[in-house]
Amino acid sequence: MQTNELIGLAKLMRMAYSGCDLAPLGAQLIERAETDTGGHALMDLSTVLQLRGNRDLALNMQAQAIKSQQIYSPPTATGQVNIRLLAIMAAGDLMANTPLEFLLENSDVALDIVYVTHDLPLPAELPDHDVLFVAIAQSDQNMPLLEQIDAAIASWPRPVLNRPDRIALMSRNEACALLKSAPGINMPITIRVTRQTLEQVANERLPLTDILADGKFPIIIRPVDSHAGKDLEKIENLDTLANYLHNMPNNEFYISRFVDYRGQDGWFRKYRIVLIDGKPFVCHVGISEHWVIHYLNANMAESAEKRAEEERFMIDFDNAFACKHTEAFHTINERVGLDYLGIDCGETADGKLLIFEIDSCMIVHAIDPVDIFPYKQPQMNKVFGAFRRMLLSAMQRGVL
Repeated sequence: MQTNELIGLAKLMRMAYSGCDLAPLGAQLIERAETDTGGHALMDLSTVLQLRGNRDLALNMQAQAIKSQQIYSPPTATGQVNIRLLAIMAAGDLMANTPLEFLLENSDVALDIVYVTHDLPLPAELPDHDVLFVAIAQSDQNMPLLEQIDAAIASWPRPVLNRPDRIALMSRNEACALLKSAPGINMPITIRVTRQTLEQVANERLPLTDILADGKFPIIIRPVDSHAGKDLEKIENLDTLANYLHNMPNNEFYISRFVDYRGQDGWFRKYRIVLIDGKPFVCHVGISEHWVIHYLNANMAESAEKRAEEERFMIDFDNAFACKHTEAFHTINERVGLDYLGIDCGETADGKLLIFEIDSCMIVHAIDPVDIFPYKQPQMNKVFGAFRRMLLSAMQRGVL
């Protein structure tokens, strides 16, 4: 692939999902980087390395790319450009920013990305744009950056979507504080706690209920800033808590009580839903015998029965699940205050919306094989269409 243009995340992930060996492309990108005066080759190489599981080297390549060039233009628009979107992103892995390329693939929206770091603020000269989108995800590392961007865009001359002060509220404990008392919602109390405090609990020097008001075993635990189920475990008793801490080097953790959300058939179901301008859209349904569900490990591709259920759920969503939880989705939208928001959720036995996580950077896409998931393309087109309408509406507000 001999080109100086950016290949982009969407195309590279499509290649990876289809089973393409990215190693030869990686070698080409390394060769290109030696003569590339910009950062395109390094940025694509960073993505290839992440997709191949080499995170540390990938982030090193990305840092070099951003140092040489802050602004990138992934290939999203396929013809006439009707909307120009500028996104502010931070350095980091695939969970560090809203993955806008998937939402805009093959559209009439031209995307420009400007990367900012603690050492590299917004450049004085930026691409002309109709709408600004803050794509930086909440994390400890990004909190100062979100504050910096919030001040920089306080009087921005174009409409701004996903304000940074609202993104800053998306930590697990802050999100819980926003939603725990909401009608129709079950979001267990989540607290941030130090290793030292948990060691006191494990050694029976401190009752669990002293730190977690509704705390009783089993509980779930994960390191702060951990995503995609990494190092997430269910803790059944004090011994398993002690063992977990022994194996984890982290100094801070989130804990909350475990909610058994399996259905009457014994299966667990996790729904990924996005709110776009307040309206809910389903993106996937993961069905598994295990309580920790990720779409890739739920074996959806191997089960026609699971896929049939997912298809029915998508077809009926507006008149069934979304209708049933109208008040809950409305409350989430009102309290969170983000134009675009991802929700991972299930349902409790008493029919409440069980919230696992909310944030602005969940990956939603349409790269699953069409021959295996023919029903997904129409559903994701609804999502992409709604996202475009949100951009268009914002753009029109900006010219009034």
